[in-house]
Amino acid sequence: MLSRQYAKWMFAWETALTTRDTNRIVRPLEWGFDWLPPLSGAVPSSDLDHMIALNRQIAERSDEFFGYATPTDFRLERRHPQLFPTNVRPETLAQDADFKRRAASGELDQAEFLRFTSPVTTPHPENDQVNARWYPISEGQKAELLRAGKPLQAMIVLPQWNADAFSHNALCEIFNRFGISCLRLSKPYHDIRRPAELERSDYAVSANIGRTLSACRQAVVDIRSSIDWLESQGYEQFGVLGTSLGSCYAFIAAAHDPRIQVCAFNHASTWFGDVIWTGQSTRHIRAAFEQADLTQPLVRDIFVALSPMAYMERFASAPRQVLVVHATYDLTFLAEFSLDVLKNFDKHKVDYVSRVLPCGHYTTGETPYKYIDGWYLGSFVYKAFKRLHQTSTQPQPALA
Repeated sequence: MLSRQYAKWMFAWETALTTRDTNRIVRPLEWGFDWLPPLSGAVPSSDLDHMIALNRQIAERSDEFFGYATPTDFRLERRHPQLFPTNVRPETLAQDADFKRRAASGELDQAEFLRFTSPVTTPHPENDQVNARWYPISEGQKAELLRAGKPLQAMIVLPQWNADAFSHNALCEIFNRFGISCLRLSKPYHDIRRPAELERSDYAVSANIGRTLSACRQAVVDIRSSIDWLESQGYEQFGVLGTSLGSCYAFIAAAHDPRIQVCAFNHASTWFGDVIWTGQSTRHIRAAFEQADLTQPLVRDIFVALSPMAYMERFASAPRQVLVVHATYDLTFLAEFSLDVLKNFDKHKVDYVSRVLPCGHYTTGETPYKYIDGWYLGSFVYKAFKRLHQTSTQPQPALA
């Protein structure tokens, strides 16, 4: 009885959080072929069949799709951080105004950001300037690690869809205490990269199929490019932490980049289209697809190329340490999809740790669940990097 009451309360709270924003827009279906490489071979007569065939080809040739040339304009920039809110609730707008006031009066310290031009270009110049807030360990920590012969370690942190610019920054500060530097990456179309015509990060995930696939491509390439910069700074061991949409991007980046040896997936799913169709956060996108007479299986097919399931074998082919956190009452990434991830990890013999939160997707960010989640993520990353260092220093057997 108590468990049923708790579930009812949790579902009500989760629904309230997913419906409080009033600026979600139902945009019409657009195929967006101009955002994607052309399909080789015969092009099907219908746009639907064309997009399905193109997704399959991208997944089969993913090295090409997620390939890139290392940027040449890496630079560090100092400026006052800004909130870049994605909702129009009064309390959020007041918080944004307060940040701007504090910055103008000198009360707010400047922060350091890694900037570079994304190897994937779009029609939006602001989106193509990659932005990652830099949380380096102190020079004293760095010197101590080097004296001890320990490798420099770094995490790339990717928050959820429509995150403001302060989301997940506390995690980076925690990792710094463990001797791990962090780049908190602004995903495509998020915060400072968001085009001026948008209130939300709508172009990252929308009813424009090609643009959504392109955003994933850009995010993956930006992650890999950030590791290139970290390597140039002397870092040797790397991890990614992604939440929700950030988890999807982090998984695909790891599947295509064996340098990523520590992975923390905060909410995970196998098929991108299933999340679009069933999730509370994407009801406005599903509405556009329903208006175009698409069904759940078809939506799964038109998003195959950005689904973790398409790269499961590739992900499992390189040794890495993995954490998957999912929530029992998740109405955005349904628990059955997260359990499907674990089932496939077992099938492919992935070394992983599973943690379960007694809440939902949005309530993960609420008290007390955010502290439980932070403990799961922080303790795993700390232990994973410690094990990674121990493994790298073990003497290797001599060749016969």
